[in-house]
Amino acid sequence: MPIVELIMIVVGLTLFEVISSIDNAVVNADVLATMSAKWRKIFIDVGIIFAVFVVRGFLPLVIIWLSSPGLTIFQAFTATFSGDPHVIEIIERQTPILLAGGGIFLVFLFLHWLFVEDKKYAFFFERLIHHHLNFWFYALASILLLGTVWATIGYNPLIALGAVVGSTAFFIVHGFKTQAEEQEKKLVKGNMSNFSKFMYLEVIDTTFSIDGVLGAFAFTTAVPLILVGNGLGAFVVRWLTVRGIDTVKKYAFLKNGAMYSIGVLGTIMMLESLGSHVPSWASPVTTFIVVGVFFYLSKKELQYTGKSL
Repeated sequence: MPIVELIMIVVGLTLFEVISSIDNAVVNADVLATMSAKWRKIFIDVGIIFAVFVVRGFLPLVIIWLSSPGLTIFQAFTATFSGDPHVIEIIERQTPILLAGGGIFLVFLFLHWLFVEDKKYAFFFERLIHHHLNFWFYALASILLLGTVWATIGYNPLIALGAVVGSTAFFIVHGFKTQAEEQEKKLVKGNMSNFSKFMYLEVIDTTFSIDGVLGAFAFTTAVPLILVGNGLGAFVVRWLTVRGIDTVKKYAFLKNGAMYSIGVLGTIMMLESLGSHVPSWASPVTTFIVVGVFFYLSKKELQYTGKSL
């Protein structure tokens, strides 16, 4: 792979990890504000090791390994760079289940945000959908899953299975996120120990990072590249959590940009699972453009409201 494409993928992964972790950073900042200086430092210095190498390094590796029976852990890690025909054949044969699962997960995530979640409206149709069509999310998600399975089960059963796995993963993770948000309110108001809060932050970081990990497969299936790109993004998120979260909050439409990026990446993964060729630069370039548009809209909003950074 040309060095320019490698750099684009890594930068795209880093940007996607940052914007998809905005909610995580806000929750972390709220809890950190109630912790001692010592434990805030532990969260930054020690917690980052777990966040980068365990969550954003090990989790993609496990996903590749589980979706490709016949590979060892080491082969899964080096699969994309391997010249072994046997390894390449296994990866190519099993990739549709990974892409379909990740694609459905991300598309459901976008649709849930668009239809159900409270948000700062960037466009008029977001308000319309949220206020008048929010009850359609579950019907739309069910129809989309049914249509995907019906259309692909004869073509490639692995795609159909992947779609079901992605749907199941979405609702499980959504349940964990809902519970985590409720616990966050109790932590901020309660008198739990610093250690308990630290452990909670690590658990919620794992839960919220699943979006970024699955989205990373729209950029590449190379675990080392995912580790580098998402790892850099995790470092940036930790820095923002401690030093820049108030500034980030002022950019009102960054979350919108993250969710539209997630919707586009999910669609790309679904297309790739069906055998469509999508250039390796498409995901990072699309992410740059979408995030850039919503960053511009956020800047315009700041100028309009007269807020300062």
